[in-house]
Amino acid sequence: MTNLHSITSSTNASCWKSLKAEAEKLAATDAALAPLLQCVILPAKTLPEALGRLLSEKLAAKHLPEGLILQLFADFADAVSDLEQTVSRDLNAITGHDPAARDWVAPFLFYKGFHALQSHRLAHYLWGTDRQHLALFLQNRISDVFAVDIHPAARIGSGVMMDHATGIVIGETAVVENDVLLWHGVTLGGRSQEPGDRHPKVRQGAVLGANSTIIGNIEIGRGAKVAAGSVVVHDVPADKTVAGTPAKIIN
Repeated sequence: MTNLHSITSSTNASCWKSLKAEAEKLAATDAALAPLLQCVILPAKTLPEALGRLLSEKLAAKHLPEGLILQLFADFADAVSDLEQTVSRDLNAITGHDPAARDWVAPFLFYKGFHALQSHRLAHYLWGTDRQHLALFLQNRISDVFAVDIHPAARIGSGVMMDHATGIVIGETAVVENDVLLWHGVTLGGRSQEPGDRHPKVRQGAVLGANSTIIGNIEIGRGAKVAAGSVVVHDVPADKTVAGTPAKIIN
């Protein structure tokens, strides 16, 4: 299977440098946004630090205080050596796919699909370090705040974009490889109530259209496309497009 986090360091360096330069320019020209930029991006020394500053405030709750989340992000960044590269590649996916993303600052600060995905990465880290109930608590907060529900055990690669993101649901044993594009309302669900491997495997470069539903331990092949509103219950071969209910190959 494709390495879920294999990317180059050059992407990381250019992304963070560009993001910080844009933030400095925007803070100097827009007094209304300056406090946010001066709190989140400008004091940060790294991209994960800036991300922790941003998301700890968004996810904070009475029993999940901002300071605790900020520390969890710091621990996460220390433990996962390629986190900065992974986050950079996710931002690159947004600027590559979305013509509305004309800079780095906007998707970093305001795109909730990006926020939900990075928050899931923290929950997944907690799940893997035997803090499963805390991971589930964080999953619940992500769902409440961003309307995206991803089980902490689900494995998601880099260069992934969740466009608009509202209503995305991804189950426990799902795998989403690198460079996948998911539109709003996508469901990667299970067909069985029995424990075990029961959710879809979405291979590199696949595109899942809005409100598409992929059910069961099936494979969406590399570069495959699922049309909006489709219900997929069987494997989709690489580079094929499927549509309908149930979905069938159309090309």
